[in-house]
Amino acid sequence: MEQESWKVLIVEDDQRLAELTRDYLQSNGLRVTIEGDGALAAARIIDEQPDLVILDLMLPGEDGLSICRKVRDRYEGPILMLTARTDDTDQIQGLDMGADDFVCKPVHPRVLLARIHALLRRSEAAEVSAQEVAENPRRLVFGPLVVDNALREAWLQDSSIELTSAEFDLLWLLVANAGRILSREEIFTALRGFGYDGQDRSIDVRISRIRPKIGDDPIHPRLIKTIRSKGYLFVPEAAQDVTCYLLNN
Repeated sequence: MEQESWKVLIVEDDQRLAELTRDYLQSNGLRVTIEGDGALAAARIIDEQPDLVILDLMLPGEDGLSICRKVRDRYEGPILMLTARTDDTDQIQGLDMGADDFVCKPVHPRVLLARIHALLRRSEAAEVSAQEVAENPRRLVFGPLVVDNALREAWLQDSSIELTSAEFDLLWLLVANAGRILSREEIFTALRGFGYDGQDRSIDVRISRIRPKIGDDPIHPRLIKTIRSKGYLFVPEAAQDVTCYLLNN
């Protein structure tokens, strides 16, 4: 996918802000359209299938969280959510609904553009052709947990695990580096193309969502461990204990 063909839909009711953002993004080679009514946004996202959606949290008609939840299973592109509030609850809820990134307003246009490019590059890299899947299978097995990077799927006890695209990317990064501590800086750089700002909690939220899905104890995790002041560690040996945890819960 060439950058010039990237299509972005801005869902924002502040017309002046939306138009300024559109003009800046278009001056940097993106094709941009605007939707100001939350009640119409979900249908447009599903029908038009833009390469990326910039979705404001507070909208007339229907709020951004509801829109994100409604389209997530029928729209595979990245969703970048915006909010004027700094409450962590908004960010956690947005990520829970399937948002891929979260930015607080006001945001500098260059920072927004960098976030957009990082999300689009990640989305582009995730598009694997059927031939590539057949020719280059990449599968890691840890006891009852199987993670396949070619198919971009994971299984636990032979049952498919429901993961968002962002959750799968993070899980694969962890299992591909099993036994090695990954700092938040490394994780952000690998997944987003830019460093950790010291405040973004999206990685922590996704880790907390991934743990129970792969059979890890969310209260006393043994499979994905938090290493204080260092980062996260996937412990392959602990996968053998997953079955016991599942049977006891």
